[in-house]
Amino acid sequence: MAGEQLQVLNALDVAKTQWYHFTAIIIAGMGFFTDAYDLFCISLVTKLLGRIYYHVDGMEKPGSLPPNVSAAVNGVAFCGTLAGQLFFGWLGDKLGRKKVYGMTLMLMVICSVASGLSFGHTPKSVMATLCFFRFWLGFGIGGDYPLSATIMSEYANKKTRGGFIAAVFAMQGFGILAGGIFAIILSSSFNAMFEAPSYEVDALRSTVPQADYVWRIILMVGALPAALTYYWRMKMPETARYTALVAKNAKRAASDMSKVLQMDIEAEPQKIEQVKEQKSGFGLFTKQFAKRHGLHLLGTTSTWFLLDIAFYSQNLFQKDIFSAIGWIPSAKSMNAIDEVYRIARAQTLIALCSTVPGYWFTVAFIDKMGRFAIQLMGFFFMTVFMFALAIPYDHWTHKDNRIGFVIMYSLTFFFANFGPNATTFVVPAEIFPARLRSTCHGISAASGKLGAIVGAFGFLYLAQNQDKAKADAGYPAGIGVKNSLIVLGVINALGFLFTFLVPESKGKSLEEMSGENEDNEPQGEAEPPSSSGRRTAPVA
Repeated sequence: MAGEQLQVLNALDVAKTQWYHFTAIIIAGMGFFTDAYDLFCISLVTKLLGRIYYHVDGMEKPGSLPPNVSAAVNGVAFCGTLAGQLFFGWLGDKLGRKKVYGMTLMLMVICSVASGLSFGHTPKSVMATLCFFRFWLGFGIGGDYPLSATIMSEYANKKTRGGFIAAVFAMQGFGILAGGIFAIILSSSFNAMFEAPSYEVDALRSTVPQADYVWRIILMVGALPAALTYYWRMKMPETARYTALVAKNAKRAASDMSKVLQMDIEAEPQKIEQVKEQKSGFGLFTKQFAKRHGLHLLGTTSTWFLLDIAFYSQNLFQKDIFSAIGWIPSAKSMNAIDEVYRIARAQTLIALCSTVPGYWFTVAFIDKMGRFAIQLMGFFFMTVFMFALAIPYDHWTHKDNRIGFVIMYSLTFFFANFGPNATTFVVPAEIFPARLRSTCHGISAASGKLGAIVGAFGFLYLAQNQDKAKADAGYPAGIGVKNSLIVLGVINALGFLFTFLVPESKGKSLEEMSGENEDNEPQGEAEPPSSSGRRTAPVA
């Protein structure tokens, strides 16, 4: 069976774009919608939590979360995601994509609702229960990374596979927008119903008791879209590649895909026998894997790790940028709910202008330009713009030049999304064998989350002022924003170099990329492949 593909897999590879492709994108993308919604909203919520639970009478500024509490609330979901990516990635190869897919979604829905119901009599206990549920929310979200990517890559055709996997990831953009728009609507309606003076006029009355409902409602609504897709997730059949190549049930794969593709697919009894006779192939911790895919795995893990350091460090500069360009006035000149409204509005504008378009540029061009070219281009421009922000940093801090700073900053993140942020998600779902695909994607994604933790927290300390007296309350002195930007530029340049380890998968079948056609050659029955290297399966 060397070089020869089961007809059911060939049918998927050459299938025209159909309605089921779009339903698969929406069903698979809802996990990312929830992920982005949640990550987006927590930054709005932390400001409000500080005012509600850490208010100190007589202070000039409104209450804010202490650094360790802020790091816990923001970081615990990252830790959960990292653990979920590794665990569910492995489980997706062991039990099948479909069985595990429902579990991750239910976990997300339950924990989104539970984190909005965080309870306790003291600020400490409310934060502790919030952190507990956010860890498990992250765990569910983590499982969605390898499973959604693998399911979409195994359902898609060769020609548009990159665009489909990128579209699943691009649902994050809609999650960010939905989070922003919902927070704007909710905060403006609460503001209208419960009027409050600004903090500097009346510190106590600036945070109305009803503000406690705002953050809870915002967090809980994130569960809705995911819950709505649960039924369709359960209706999706197991992917043909898992059923045929891992579970060795090619007959079942043919009947499942006949329904999905709405065409007759021959069961091919002779090939089914061959599939059953095949050995399972090499595992993850073998010399064969290291020889064939070791550098590929190093490429996917290192580029995702380096990208996420730069990508998640953006949170550091956002608050400074918004304040600098006057989108957000000083905290004491607003009441608690008004602050949520202002930050949500500013973040939604940034998302609308740079983040969301970047995702969809990738979807449009990934199958024309290829993954490799987009990733190289993205890292290149991110490096250029980071250095352009860093070297003349003092120039950008002058009031007249701030709009220029925001444009450069937005372009950096446009090229992150029309670049490595999307491609690092797509490629690991295409280049590894079916039996290890979900695991390897999970490992790559977990490496990315490790980078996110470094970016979000390492740089929080690193970017502090070199003079301890000018650093944020509770933080030690750092290396300053300018030097931090230079470090980020170097990290992006390293990402550019590590991209050369990643192979191009544009227009190739998954079996061609992973070498499974050659692996699946039963002893003594090999026939020479055709001149093209692959024979086409018989047409039903």
